[in-house]
Amino acid sequence: MSAVITARNLSKRFKQKAALDNCSFNVEQGRIVGLIGPNGAGKTTALKAILGLTPYDGELTVLGHHPFKDRSALMQDVSFIADVAILPRWIRVSEAIKYVEGVHPRFVRAKCERFLSATEVKPSMRVRELSKGMIAQLHLALVMAIDARLLILDEPTLGLDILYRRRFYEQLLNDYFDESRTILVTTHQVEEIEHILTDLLFIKSGTIALAASMEEVAERYCQVLVGNDRLEAARELRPISERKLLGKTALLFDGVTPAQAREYGEVHQVGVADLFVAVMGGTA
Repeated sequence: MSAVITARNLSKRFKQKAALDNCSFNVEQGRIVGLIGPNGAGKTTALKAILGLTPYDGELTVLGHHPFKDRSALMQDVSFIADVAILPRWIRVSEAIKYVEGVHPRFVRAKCERFLSATEVKPSMRVRELSKGMIAQLHLALVMAIDARLLILDEPTLGLDILYRRRFYEQLLNDYFDESRTILVTTHQVEEIEHILTDLLFIKSGTIALAASMEEVAERYCQVLVGNDRLEAARELRPISERKLLGKTALLFDGVTPAQAREYGEVHQVGVADLFVAVMGGTA
């Protein structure tokens, strides 16, 4: 696999505050990467740097380009979805399609119209007449109809109900993603997307707190439900977090094998949300 994004000592300061502080990470081709962090951790600044929207210090390569200096060339191969509210409320669906067709050489109108034909979104409708879920469907159809190698999603389903959120990600997987494309997504709804992620990037106070594939996470971390009678013994294995759950204590371990942990209680696979809170040390 080749790296789609390579960052080395990526830094960005606003006055005296470091939004990014010597971040280093890779994003490989054909992966779905969750960039996850609390508010103010540096997620948006990192995305802006990757999209060529802000200058930065350090080294950053996206699809072989310097994103800030070569933004025009980079945008030929990158699509971006932020909060769906960025679509103008006055524009008609047909006008939005015509606009994207006119500005992006890799937009395929027939593909966009085929996606929308399975929804309630009609060409004559204005954005202000659409529900939030319908706007998300329109936005996704516009983006998926672009033959881009990298898709960046910044809280793409913010404010949508669970039905539309599920449909959004199902459509993304079934109609867009393949081994030649890469998706980088930020979201606070990690429980809903962890089943589609291949890799995790946790960011905390402008630094990368964890960079691992989901396979590595499954091998490295485990969670054990421990009764009071075995709790002190289990604590000797140095859990990175613990919390009360169903009358027992859930201990999360780094580097303890399931075979070792099973001696103390019921072993469970670690969810992304639990791992995130543990790695962030309670700052999430």
